[in-house]
This record gives sequence, structure tokens and C-alpha cells, in this order.
Amino acid sequence: MNTTDNLNLAESYYNAMLAKDFDKMASYLHDNVHFIGPLAEMHGKDAVVTAAKNFGGILQDIQIRSRFADGDQIMFAYDMVVPAPIGKFRAAVLMEFTDRLISKIELFYDASPFQEKKSEIFEDDSK
Repeated sequence: MNTTDNLNLAESYYNAMLAKDFDKMASYLHDNVHFIGPLAEMHGKDAVVTAAKNFGGILQDIQIRSRFADGDQIMFAYDMVVPAPIGKFRAAVLMEFTDRLISKIELFYDASPFQEKKSEIFEDDSK
């Protein structure tokens, strides 16, 4: 797969998240996807989709500002918009692809405004 394909797949993943189309979003994820973020680390598509559903409840917009790709990796710098008092916050993501699927997501952002929402975002709703 070329780097343009990876960039397009990553952008489609975020567009599906923003549209709250979590089945489509899940279709871009490898079954054994590894997620690393400031507030949590998890393995597996189901765990990542559950967290995305929980975060999707407050997500209002994603504005990708820069895109970079090299081999099986992409990196985005973007702004996410959630309700006040947080509002717009800057973030970056490093993704890796295996077999045309996202196999690793590593997020970078200041997590301090999200500390009190951590348990709501990363809870397991399958229990």
C-alpha cells in the first residue's frame, strides 16, 4: 500500500468517528489494534471502538491541519473540538498499518482537561 492510501484510510477513520458511524470506523481497525494515549492503553478492536463511542458523545469536530506519511506509518496534527470548558484542543496521532488496517494508534495531547472524564471515556460498556 502506498502512503497516500494510508493517509486516506486514516482520514476516513476520523470522518467515520466524527459521523458517529462506529461500524464503519471499526472496519478500518485491525482486530489486534494497539491503542496508546495519555489516559489509557488498550488492545483489540472492541476496546478501541468502545472508547471511541464514549468519546464520540462529546466530539463536535476534527480539523486535520497537517498530514505526513512514511512507509506503513502516518502522522496527523489536528484540532479536536469538544464542548466548553475544554473547547478546541490540539493533538497529534501516529498510526501504523498492517494489511491495509490500522494496527496501532498513538495519541499525543494534553490530557489534564480530560482527567475527570477518563472513567466515562474508557469504561467497558459490555459489562
